[in-house]
Amino acid sequence: MIEKAHQINQTVSVQQLKLEHSSLAAQQTGKSSGFGALLQNAIEDSEKVRFSKHAAARVEQRGIEVTDSLLNNLNQAIGKAREKGAKDVVVIGEQGAFIVNVPNNVVVTTMTSQEMKQNIFTNIDSAVLI
Repeated sequence: MIEKAHQINQTVSVQQLKLEHSSLAAQQTGKSSGFGALLQNAIEDSEKVRFSKHAAARVEQRGIEVTDSLLNNLNQAIGKAREKGAKDVVVIGEQGAFIVNVPNNVVVTTMTSQEMKQNIFTNIDSAVLI
């Protein structure tokens, strides 16, 4: 899980995309995967929610299962919060609470529903229930 989070947190440069394209083109002769497709994938990935190193460690430590459904719900919640002008939001769902920095699409920390009890959320301007 943490390895996946490390991959998500990496920034992709144009040079890296060109190198990746060159190596893929060499490996996949006859298959079409152009630079434009790689660039589009990188842009789409940057618009999706990412987990900070701290949040990734908390996810693993607390045994929170990060599924495609959860990621989709987080992305939708962040989108709604962004439309309302939110900057830092707590997203609360069945899996727990996720504190998200909306402008950067980054989950800063997370906790299970049991850990939410008796806790106070500070430095947030919005909440979204999923």
